[in-house]
Amino acid sequence: MAEWIDVARVDELTPGNRKIIMTDVAEVAVFNLDGEFFAIEDVCTHDGGELASGLCDGDQIICPRHGARFCIRSGKVLTPPAYEDIETFPVRIDQGVVQIDIE
Repeated sequence: MAEWIDVARVDELTPGNRKIIMTDVAEVAVFNLDGEFFAIEDVCTHDGGELASGLCDGDQIICPRHGARFCIRSGKVLTPPAYEDIETFPVRIDQGVVQIDIE
């Protein structure tokens, strides 16, 4: 069963921005990419460091420590030194609120 968690109002998470939230499962980064919302686990699979403070390049997040790139939309790893994908979470908009499902 889904466990939807409120992240922010849609108008608070404007295009190009991100928000990090702590959940019982993981620290999650939620991104607004040109009006579409995506959620990823905020951890680089290369060394366990956080990702969300890294630069965004289109729909890619670049690890601030060693430069591994991941697709924000799919969680797929795109460049070394990481070789494992990151976890993604479903996102929905409910009554103007961005929500993620951590279940």
